[in-house]
Amino acid sequence: MSISLLEACSPVTFSTPSVFGAEILSINASLVENYSISVPEVYRYTQPSTELRNATFCNITVSYTHPGQNDNVIVEAWLPVDGWNGRFQAVGGGGWVAGRFFLSYSAMYGALADGYATITTDAGLGSAFDASPWALLSPGNVNLHLLQNLASVSLNDEAIIGKSLIKSFYGRDPEFSYWNGCSQGGRQGLMLAQRYPTAYDGIAAGAPAIHWTEIFPYLQWPQQFMNMLGAYPHGCELDAITAAAVSACDGLDGVADGIIAEIDACLARFDPFSLVGAIVNCTEAGGEVSITTVAAAAVNATWNGITTADGKRTWYGINPGADLTGNDPASYGQPGLAATNCIAGTCVGAPNVFGSQWLQLFVARDPDFDFSNLSHAEFARLAHLSGQMYRSLINSDDPDLSSFRDVGGKLITFHGLADNIIPPKGTEQYYNAVASVLPDIDDFYRHYEVPGLGHCFGGRSRQPTGLFEQLRAWVENGTAPGESPVQIMSLDGGIQSHILCPYPQKAGFDMDCGNSSLADCWSCHNPSQTLARYFVVAV
Repeated sequence: MSISLLEACSPVTFSTPSVFGAEILSINASLVENYSISVPEVYRYTQPSTELRNATFCNITVSYTHPGQNDNVIVEAWLPVDGWNGRFQAVGGGGWVAGRFFLSYSAMYGALADGYATITTDAGLGSAFDASPWALLSPGNVNLHLLQNLASVSLNDEAIIGKSLIKSFYGRDPEFSYWNGCSQGGRQGLMLAQRYPTAYDGIAAGAPAIHWTEIFPYLQWPQQFMNMLGAYPHGCELDAITAAAVSACDGLDGVADGIIAEIDACLARFDPFSLVGAIVNCTEAGGEVSITTVAAAAVNATWNGITTADGKRTWYGINPGADLTGNDPASYGQPGLAATNCIAGTCVGAPNVFGSQWLQLFVARDPDFDFSNLSHAEFARLAHLSGQMYRSLINSDDPDLSSFRDVGGKLITFHGLADNIIPPKGTEQYYNAVASVLPDIDDFYRHYEVPGLGHCFGGRSRQPTGLFEQLRAWVENGTAPGESPVQIMSLDGGIQSHILCPYPQKAGFDMDCGNSSLADCWSCHNPSQTLARYFVVAV
């Protein structure tokens, strides 16, 4: 063990980071010794599960403010005393949280186990999955400084502070710097690529909330739709329609594995209204119920996305196969956008807190704002205002990544096609927008769609745990990522090995190979290809 680094874990070791527009208030350092923990892949997104064993590291917290803004931001860095790999990995947040919460810490444990110096920031917001403590200075007045911290400013501050701490502790700069995050963390990663292109050499961004001002109104849309109908179906009705969609569309990719891989073909084939009148067992109803027109309409609206009163779609919906209710154990407790609560035969809506708080606190700017009686036109107006008021502040949808490309940056995004929170079509749209601006997109950006994967984790697919090492190989030796391994849960409960392909390619099953559970029986092809041996659906 390095005695000098043990002794160096003291506040006096660290030079005051120079962050333009910020004032450092304090630097604290404490030594953590012999720390062990298991880190499951579910919290690592693009990396496999690992074990942190008997780790000793320096835990540094830096508190700072932006003078005149009355904020207090805390950055927390963990620097390994032994076995530092010379690299820096920052981790993202989730929901309303910029970082410094359980998912961030789990990712940091994993980064430590792999030898990285690692960091997280709270952006001055704390760690609660609740924006109400900080969103409004007073009714009608949004705390724009803290929202700006969350949106972008804290991200560059964090990178500068992290590199400064590393230089002070190890006596040298990191050889390579990486960002790794999902959901909010994915949005943060893309914001870094767009606005702070020199902060990180490689960025892994999963299920990114790129189009924040469109996504967050959508999170409320299924509940708004049921409010407009004045009726709320049992969750079992929605679950039955989802199961029927999977049954109808599972085989569209040539393999029966309980996963919908061909989304557009499924939407063309399956009509949720075809289930109206079907009888299903329903725990919350205490017996059998008949699937109602209301249930079919709610599913259809959730899949179709937000529309105006005259039927024009303004944002995408989540895909068939995604968990609409939160009842699927494979969703790990993530809430369903069309969830209802039913007691004694009476059901009411169960709104997603992120969507409702965004519209209440940031768009209406009124913590007492009532959604229950909004007309379609009134809701569409709120959704439109969301973009007008905040798109330039928090969205990370700028397709011009030329500055990131020009400094040699590399970007990988992924999105589960069964994401039950953020519509995957938005990430696909963003990739296509970048490609239209920068035709050499393959030189610096790859996107992967993951059939069966829920929001960052969950669903029938496991996470793309090979992607981070592929990103690192791309950054450090120029090996561009191609296919990537992924495991799925088969219908009989076993594990199958498949592959993911860089968009717009799709994985095709070689029917001559005959065993769809083997990765070697799959290969990547363009959707337009028609090959006798491979089953690739063109839509």
